[in-house]
Amino acid sequence: MPVTSARPFNIAAVVQRGRLGHEALLLAASLREADPGFQGRLLLAEPQPGPLWPEDPRLPQGALRDRLEELGAEFIPFESKVFGAPYAIGNKIEMLTALPDEPFLFLDTDTLVTGPLSQLAIDFARPSASMKREGTWPQIELYGPGYAETWGALYERFGLDFGATLDLSWPDEYWQRYMYFNAGWFFHESPAAFGRRFLDYAVTIHKDRPPALVCQELWPWLDQIALPLVITAFGGGRPGPDLAGLDGGLTLHYRTLPLLYATGSERAVEVLERVAKEKDNRRLLRDWDQAKQMVYQNRGRKARALFDQSDLPGREKTIRNTLKREGLWMR
Repeated sequence: MPVTSARPFNIAAVVQRGRLGHEALLLAASLREADPGFQGRLLLAEPQPGPLWPEDPRLPQGALRDRLEELGAEFIPFESKVFGAPYAIGNKIEMLTALPDEPFLFLDTDTLVTGPLSQLAIDFARPSASMKREGTWPQIELYGPGYAETWGALYERFGLDFGATLDLSWPDEYWQRYMYFNAGWFFHESPAAFGRRFLDYAVTIHKDRPPALVCQELWPWLDQIALPLVITAFGGGRPGPDLAGLDGGLTLHYRTLPLLYATGSERAVEVLERVAKEKDNRRLLRDWDQAKQMVYQNRGRKARALFDQSDLPGREKTIRNTLKREGLWMR
């Protein structure tokens, strides 16, 4: 029988010193606000000091760490053996084998929970990931390998069925024909098995890329290059309508608070402002410049007023440029 969310599952995210600590506070507080009946564990994976980190990456002891634990978060230490500071995105790969080997949903820390995740009917035996992405990789060069040759070489390298992953509703050599995910969320029944495969594929691509990738830049896309291969290897694929709540009515991967105000639903803005204005959260979030300006100084509402929510620009770059022009862009 497939493992579904009828039994509790864990939510996993990465936390470390700096911005991610404040984002984790919004994640934990919004989870409690939007899904008080959630029965799983909120696991915050934390890289430990080591040779790949020039500075201690851990969230310092203090009020922010204490508040996260008050909200039910559990800190899970892990060692950075491959990536570390030179490719911090690799944290989401290396931390997986440190998690309890139970069904998990990974969420990027810059995610707001806006609805009851516990009601999702997830088949954890068939992994999937976020389709909230643009055609960022590969970048096709004139006279160079196309999409099919580039992706096909990767599937061949790992002995996977490339043809079965194609979305034939899109034309040949159009980027959406080829399975490509945002790694803002993904899930599986075993973080240990998924994490070992993810790390193996990512390291192989980095150190021994197929010739068809010779002109391709791997940073910062390495996680998103390897992810569809891992999902295919475990019998997964694109998310179906049963997962529409992710990147929909249940979660928002907002990236930055200016983008949340610019493109998020009214529900997302309401959840953000409600949890950010709770006394125990406010005293911590006001130290984060994004929250200070966007939420507490109402600059987020000014950013939102720039856009027609029923007719948003199709490309994020256009939204960012508008915010920059008005002095409302922050990272």
